[in-house]
Amino acid sequence: MSASQSSEIHLFSYGTLQLEAVQFATFGRRLDGQDDAMPGWRSQMLEITDPEVLATSGERFHPVVVPSDKADDEVAGKVFVVTPEELNHADAYEVSDYKRVEVALKSGLRAWVYVQA
Repeated sequence: MSASQSSEIHLFSYGTLQLEAVQFATFGRRLDGQDDAMPGWRSQMLEITDPEVLATSGERFHPVVVPSDKADDEVAGKVFVVTPEELNHADAYEVSDYKRVEVALKSGLRAWVYVQA
């Protein structure tokens, strides 16, 4: 069953959505996440120029993930359960350098995640 059809929406974060300040600004609450990972992906840094995102995160460089050709690569992070409305808020927070896709996590869960557009 895909994340879009499940009664629970899973959102995986390897970056600023794990920060409490970003969670309060984006979702109005602190999210309780579980450690997980994205196998087959690798992380690199991306310079953010959007003033609102810079103000919210306090960070100019944000991680972004791209598919890896190395089988043992994986990106660690946290998986959160969010509402459809909260997923829309996350979409609004992310800049155009990112796109939301569904991936299989190491735990076996399927989750939405923002990857390089």
